[in-house]
Amino acid sequence: MYEVSKSDWKLFREKIGGWQERYMERLVEKYIKFLSSDKAASEKFWELEKKIKKDQKNPSVILELRKSDVPWNLAALIKKKVIKIDDISEFSEDLQDAVKLIIYGRED
Repeated sequence: MYEVSKSDWKLFREKIGGWQERYMERLVEKYIKFLSSDKAASEKFWELEKKIKKDQKNPSVILELRKSDVPWNLAALIKKKVIKIDDISEFSEDLQDAVKLIIYGRED
């Protein structure tokens, strides 16, 4: 598999926080909408707890940063609709190709 370059690793570390923050903002908006529903307070409370526990496992919320996992992490973020394929255009072509291979099973 592809070995992540120092520049790709640096760029990934610079971008991941913003991507995660943007995704968590979308989650918070969903939570607000849910909490504004007419359901009973207890039902909202326990359902929100389930939602948060599930969302915490999403790579867009918590991610173990390892250089070797960058292609896999980018592919997971794209599959989970946290980022778009266009968001990785600043990365090297080799890394972009590696991510596309993971996602599509081929290079586009």
